[in-house]
Amino acid sequence: MDAEDPVKETALITGGGGYFGLRLGCALSKKGMDVILFDVSKPIQVMPEGVEFVHGDVCVPSEVERAVRGVTCVFHVASYGMSGREQLNRKRIEDVNVGGTKNIIEACRKARVSKLVYTSTYNVVFGGQVIENGDESLPYLPLHLHPDHYSRTKAIAEMKVLEANGTALGEGRGVLRTCALRPAGIYGPGEQRHLPRIIGYVERGWFQFIYGDPGTLVDFVHVDNLVQAHILAAEALGSRKGHKSAGQAYFISDGRPVNNFEFFRPLIEGLGYPFPTLCLPLSLVYVFAFLTEAVHFMVGRFYNFQPLLTCTEVYKTGVTHYFTLEKAKRELGYDPQQHSIREAVEWFKAHSYSRKLGRYTAKHFFRDVVLVLLFAVVVLSWFPRAVRASDGEIRY
Repeated sequence: MDAEDPVKETALITGGGGYFGLRLGCALSKKGMDVILFDVSKPIQVMPEGVEFVHGDVCVPSEVERAVRGVTCVFHVASYGMSGREQLNRKRIEDVNVGGTKNIIEACRKARVSKLVYTSTYNVVFGGQVIENGDESLPYLPLHLHPDHYSRTKAIAEMKVLEANGTALGEGRGVLRTCALRPAGIYGPGEQRHLPRIIGYVERGWFQFIYGDPGTLVDFVHVDNLVQAHILAAEALGSRKGHKSAGQAYFISDGRPVNNFEFFRPLIEGLGYPFPTLCLPLSLVYVFAFLTEAVHFMVGRFYNFQPLLTCTEVYKTGVTHYFTLEKAKRELGYDPQQHSIREAVEWFKAHSYSRKLGRYTAKHFFRDVVLVLLFAVVVLSWFPRAVRASDGEIRY
C-alpha cells in the first residue's frame, strides 16, 4: 500500500472470519498484499489465494503476539456486543472490545508494526440524542451516558487506539501510527449479522409494525465503501501520504441519510411480504425493549433467547443521527459509490436464505409461549416503574 517500504506488505485483520473482515482481506489481496485473517471462527466462504487464516482470540495476548509477527499493518475489526443478545453479555463485551484492543496495541509495539487502523462505530458520540450532519469535532459521549455496554467499550477502545498514535515501537524502530474509522450500519450481499435477523422476523410474522417519526434519518454504509475507506486510511498512515490520517477519526457512510424502515422496504417487499402500515410511538417501543431486557436479565442464564429489540436498537433505528463525510473525502480521498440493498435481496433469493429461516417448528412455538408468559409476569411487575422512568420520553 505504501511505496516507502520496499518489502511486500502483510496485513493482519482481526475479526477476519466475519463478513466485513473477509471482504477487506480479499480486496487487500487483490492489491498484491499478503493477508492474514485472525479470528476465533474461520470464514464460511472460500478464501482466495494469498489469504491465510490463523485461529486465535484477541483476548489472549500470546495468540495476538504470534499473529502480528512479520506484519506491517493491522486492521483491528474484531468486536463483540453490537446487536441482539450479545449486547447483554457485559463481561465478554469488556474482554473483547477493551481488553482485546489493549492486546493489539501492545503487540503492535513489540512487533514493530507501524500502522494500526481501528474499526470503531458511530456510537462513540451517539447515545440517543438527535444529530444532524454531525462531524468529527463532536466530543465523545460521556461514558456514563452510553445506553449500552458495547458503545461505551468501543469509545474506550477508540480513545486508547488514538492515544497510542506516535508511541515508540520496540527497539526504537520508528513509531506506531493509528487512526479510527466510525462506520454506519453495514449492509451488502451475503451480510450475516443484521439482514438474516430481519428476514427471520419477517418470515415468522413478527414484523408487523414500524415506529418513530417517518422523518427520522440514519446512515448506512455498503461493505465495499467501507472496504475502500479502510484501505485509504491505511495508505494515509504512511509517509507517502504525509501520515495524514495518523491520530484521526473519520465517519464513514454512503452519504445518503434515509429512514431506517424505508431503507429495508425493498428487502421486505422483494421477498414477497407486505410492508407494515402500523406505526407505533417510539416511547412505547422503548418500554417494550426495556421489558424484554428485563426478561432476559431474569432468565438469560437458563435460556439465552434472542430479544426482539434492545433499548439501544430502538435508539439506533428510531432517532435521527447522520454525519458528514467531508473530512474523509478531504483527507483520505474517500469516494463512496452508490449501492442498493436490492443487491442483498437478490443474494438472499439466490441462496434460498429466507426459506431456511422460515421454518417454524414445535420447538419455536413452545419457546414463544414460555417467553410470552414470562413477559406477561414482568409487565405486571415492571410496567408502572418503567412508565415513571420513561416519563413519556426516552432518557439519555
